[in-house]
Amino acid sequence: MSVPSISPALPAPVPADPRRQVAALCWRLDGRRLRVLLVTSRETGRWVLPKGWPIPGLSGPETAAREAWEEAGVRGDVAAHSLGSYGYRKILDGSGSVPCRVEVFPVRVARLADAFPERTQRRRRWFSPRGAAGKVAEPELRDLLAALAETGPGALASD
Repeated sequence: MSVPSISPALPAPVPADPRRQVAALCWRLDGRRLRVLLVTSRETGRWVLPKGWPIPGLSGPETAAREAWEEAGVRGDVAAHSLGSYGYRKILDGSGSVPCRVEVFPVRVARLADAFPERTQRRRRWFSPRGAAGKVAEPELRDLLAALAETGPGALASD
């Protein structure tokens, strides 16, 4: 009787340090109701916050404002401090994925433009914080949005 050979256990892969991204949590008051703007991602059509890689020469809040404009047509007041962060895996073109940590900056929407850079590549829609939490895939972002349903707009005010 032959004994099967057992391969030695391979060490678990060491996760790479997460790459940093910046997001804009675009919001407004509709009467006394808090509303959050989500956009669809270009690749999968999932509901997401406008986000991207840090832009050299711009701060986190400035990058968030730029992403809000490019992806959602938002002009508004961005808070100087982040609301929090969430993690996800960014799918790369044919070469796997990388872990990302996304810092979220609130942007109070002053104006929503019809013409903006990515208008033909994305859809945008207003949701209640709970409704938005039910649309996003990332658990930590879902928790952040659900918490807004409890705390209200006070947590989002610019500094």
